[in-house]
Amino acid sequence: MLLALPVAVLLSRGLSSRAWEGLPNSATILSAALLSFTSTFAVVCLAAVLGTPLAYALSRYNFRGKRLVSLFIELPIVMPPAVAGLALLLTFGRSGVVGSLLADSGVIIPFSILAVVIAQFFISAPFYIRSAQVGFSSIAGEIEDAARVDGAHGWLMFWYITLPIAWRALVSGMILSWARALGEFGATILFAGNLQGKTQTMPLLVYSIFERDIDAAIWTGLVLIALAMIALFLSQSFARAQDRLT
Repeated sequence: MLLALPVAVLLSRGLSSRAWEGLPNSATILSAALLSFTSTFAVVCLAAVLGTPLAYALSRYNFRGKRLVSLFIELPIVMPPAVAGLALLLTFGRSGVVGSLLADSGVIIPFSILAVVIAQFFISAPFYIRSAQVGFSSIAGEIEDAARVDGAHGWLMFWYITLPIAWRALVSGMILSWARALGEFGATILFAGNLQGKTQTMPLLVYSIFERDIDAAIWTGLVLIALAMIALFLSQSFARAQDRLT
């Protein structure tokens, strides 16, 4: 009840008060929604490209410092979002370790769309990497051994054997990573700001509306909850299908 009741009350309040009537103008919503979907799509693609080989390496090889690598990969999951935003700002800000070098070349990351993508990626990528690692680890070694006997090796074995078996776990991780990126707030507002039409995502829009009209904030929040529930349902469905397969 403690977990379900707040969501039920939010839904009930949104419907009873006809909260959708207090939504801001359509241009504001469209801008925030477009930025959210564009940035989270970029995050998922980036997580797949960078996270898949990393997850495969962690599931297949033992090397010195593996536990430390896993620790730093999963740390953003439990790190306070505001602390994550501060860390990103100190790293990629104009006077940051990396940001100062980029600033000399005319590249300014903070308070830009790129900052939104980086903040979302930092928070959400571990969900994909962990799911992909579990998917790769669940594949029986005998299957890959049999493929090697038949002449498959390296990239061919990964593309035709490993990936087709583990793809459900990878898709499940992508969906979870997308949902987490879509709901990211703390790191984004600290690192990218809340600039309407530029860096204002859907969660930041909820925060802005809340200052003026709580009913409008409720309805906008319900939209995000609905998307998160759909993503969670799909992720669980793919995860169960992967479990049955293995």
